[in-house]
Amino acid sequence: MKFSQNTTAKFLLVTAQNPNELALRVNELRQRALHAVEQVVVGQTDVTDQMLMALVAGGHVLLEGVPGTAKTTLCRTFSTVLGIHFERVQFTPDLLPSDVTGTQVLDRQTSDFVLRKGPVFCQLLLADELNRAPARTQSSLLEAMQERQVTIEGKTLPLPSPFMVLATQNPIEQEGVYRLPEAQLDRFLFRIFVGYPEREQEVNMLELHSRQTVKPTAITTAAEILSIQQQLDTVYGSRELQEYIIDLVRQSRQHPDLVLGASPRAAINLMKAGRAHALLSGRGYLTHEDIQAICVPVLAHRLIMRPEAEMDGRTVSNVIAAIIRSVPVLQDRRR
Repeated sequence: MKFSQNTTAKFLLVTAQNPNELALRVNELRQRALHAVEQVVVGQTDVTDQMLMALVAGGHVLLEGVPGTAKTTLCRTFSTVLGIHFERVQFTPDLLPSDVTGTQVLDRQTSDFVLRKGPVFCQLLLADELNRAPARTQSSLLEAMQERQVTIEGKTLPLPSPFMVLATQNPIEQEGVYRLPEAQLDRFLFRIFVGYPEREQEVNMLELHSRQTVKPTAITTAAEILSIQQQLDTVYGSRELQEYIIDLVRQSRQHPDLVLGASPRAAINLMKAGRAHALLSGRGYLTHEDIQAICVPVLAHRLIMRPEAEMDGRTVSNVIAAIIRSVPVLQDRRR
């Protein structure tokens, strides 16, 4: 699904006038992207789907999983398929903020300081093992993730568009790692758990690696992805659905198993992610099923459980499911 400049211009004109046409085109893009990634990374279709959803919504993703589940390969393949500029940073305890953002260096020929941009100046940044770097280095991404800009020695520079951070962390190994602060976690639209593939998928993986490696090709462009992001708000969401989102968020603040509930930013992210879910499903309008489908990846890393609830075996996913059940959908309220 590769467009020339003329085709892309026509695409923008049509979709701006008809949200349903936009939804159908995005749904087609989704199917092609999932198929292309599956040719290289087997068994992570759901993860790829959520990453694409986050990209459409203009958000960032925290990938959590044990080593060996192809997180890095998945991110690299994802960027190649979508035709966006990819950079990778391996976070380590001795990594400095300037190693991520860039710095001023002395040009010996001119005796002037010139800007050397860091790897953050890309469209998709893979922050590999983000929790291995200290808080000072982790914080170098905060401005980039929230403001889409970087300040280097007092000079503010915009980042390329679209811009997305995919960060990975290992939930098992805890030695030599730094826990991500709540402010950092709140910048991620989704937290996605990358698990093991099914048995049949692992067999297919071995067969795939026994053949010649398939090199993925781009099926779209950064310009088209940016145009989809800019038209996300054309997905219709009624006032009642906005109230439903707020009621879910407010209910989380009152749940007895939680120390900390969802913030207003979480409500905004629920709306954005819900609209992206609707687009990828081929619809130009939002439903309460869209909101419910993305509650766990949007809310799970923002909620803090009470220790006694965790000791009783309850999880954040259980709490979110209970919150969804406790808040009636709006059709029921009107009766």
